[in-house]
Amino acid sequence: MIHAENVTKRYGKLLANDRVCVDVEGGETAVLLGPNGAGKSTIIKSICALLRFDGRITIGGYGNTTPEAKRLLGYVPEFPALYPLLTAEEHLEFIARAYRLSSWEGRAAELLRRFDLEDKRRKLGKELSKGMQQKLSLCCALLPEPKALVFDEPLVGIDPQGIRELKALMAELKKSGCALLLSTHMIETMEENWDLTYIMVQGRIARVCRREELRAGESLEEMYFSITGDGSGA
Repeated sequence: MIHAENVTKRYGKLLANDRVCVDVEGGETAVLLGPNGAGKSTIIKSICALLRFDGRITIGGYGNTTPEAKRLLGYVPEFPALYPLLTAEEHLEFIARAYRLSSWEGRAAELLRRFDLEDKRRKLGKELSKGMQQKLSLCCALLPEPKALVFDEPLVGIDPQGIRELKALMAELKKSGCALLLSTHMIETMEENWDLTYIMVQGRIARVCRREELRAGESLEEMYFSITGDGSGA
């Protein structure tokens, strides 16, 4: 579903991504890990067509800059990009109009309820806390029912109840056949919910590992540290 082949991205002399390859099929949860500056955000933004790059990226077989690919892909950025003068429910209406959704109101109401935003539906974007903004960003990404979802640090700033709901929702999405790609520093939160991991070091994929390839008793965190030598959990 998400296919990135030999993606290379430079910022001047800095080689941020060096022939990066990522594949996530429907019904899989892939976790992107790496120290700060490893190139995780660059590959995520490239996949979401927010950066120009060399290489090839497709979503469901469509080039990632095409309208067909954009209808299939949902993106939750690390820092929510909301309109300060639109209410929470107006953000969802904006997404519904942009995607030309029909009969979307019930799903929008359910998403707001699930992420404890029902009583904030008439609050302006600028009036919401960081955690509430992140939850609303999630609701906007989920409203069109994408077949692939990319999350950049989705759990940062969300309260424990929100984390619980998001993890439950991820499990439901995976079961429904959605492809999930997550970049996170919170390795321990993903220990039970991943199928494969891409570990990045200095702009390259240092290792691709499936859950069944871990040694007996080895955790995702332990495997990460064995590759990066980074004891910070970044």
